[in-house]
Amino acid sequence: MGSRHCETARERSTGGFGPDALPVSGHVGALYRAVLWILLFLICLGLGYPTLNRYDPRIAGNPDSSTYYNIVLEGRPVDEGNMGFRVLVPYVAKPFYHLAKGRVGTWEPVFLGLLISNSIFVATTAWLLFSIGYVFTGDRAVSLLAATLYLLNFSTVNENLAGMVDSAEAFCLMGVTWTLLSNRWWFLLLWGCLGALARETFVPFSVVFGMSWWLIGVRETRFRFSDVRWIGGMGLMGLSVLLVLWRVLSPGHPMGLRSFLAVVDSGSNYLQNLFIGMTNRNFWYPFLWLLPLGLLGVRRLPRRWVVASLATAVTALVLGAIHTSQPISRPVFNILGPMLSLSVALLLASPAESAVSA
Repeated sequence: MGSRHCETARERSTGGFGPDALPVSGHVGALYRAVLWILLFLICLGLGYPTLNRYDPRIAGNPDSSTYYNIVLEGRPVDEGNMGFRVLVPYVAKPFYHLAKGRVGTWEPVFLGLLISNSIFVATTAWLLFSIGYVFTGDRAVSLLAATLYLLNFSTVNENLAGMVDSAEAFCLMGVTWTLLSNRWWFLLLWGCLGALARETFVPFSVVFGMSWWLIGVRETRFRFSDVRWIGGMGLMGLSVLLVLWRVLSPGHPMGLRSFLAVVDSGSNYLQNLFIGMTNRNFWYPFLWLLPLGLLGVRRLPRRWVVASLATAVTALVLGAIHTSQPISRPVFNILGPMLSLSVALLLASPAESAVSA
């Protein structure tokens, strides 16, 4: 354990993770990781259980869930603008819906399928957060605390596990973080494809995140210029997937970037939209305790992760101002939530030991 602390101290002194910080086979065994993922998945099922027979998300504050409900039920997206292209969570939910239909008593089978699908993505996001935290700290307790704080956040319980599709975008963004921390740039192409299937906003988010990460790395003489091609490839892959979805799911509409932007642009006063979004109390529910505590401990995290997350969160605020029906808190939490959860865990568990220079 002493050598492990020396290793993480060296990593922190350079501002973050080394290129081999996330090996395929880490210090935590495969059986432990498998059991942990199952545990996290079962916890997610419990947190999202009320959607099965206690309330209907479609009429209880999450009206967008009606679209995703219909995608699962009808087999293809309905004509709901950009929401009709968010097919990853509904299509993963569909086989579980068919298995549950007529066999689950009072449970709502469509929402059961969506809950299982969302639980897969949320549990894997928390699992990746644990893995990153363990490599960074060498401490299972701190890493488990970070995953727990992420699961118990208001946004996770009331949005990511409540008949919505934000869980898949959060998972893909966490996958990008894992890929960049482990210096496995070629995986970005996979995330570009999956992320575009999850939510169209993933495409600009991932490019801003990756470019911010790369720029900080270049300043620290860590990355090569050739690495930026993988970030561009991720963005092109995401755009290609979106255009294919547009062609397949909206055959009667003109296809192109301009047509797609016309769907998401409200054309109203952007500053007013941003003010309304940020003063809405729902925006602050996920960050009431997470933001102040997380900011206190954020200096303990790799600078590249912090800067990239903040730049992407600003991008989410800009897109939220452009598209008024886009709730700002959900994408901002998907971007900042895992990082701040680990920051809070470090602050609470080992405030003196884990401090590093920014």
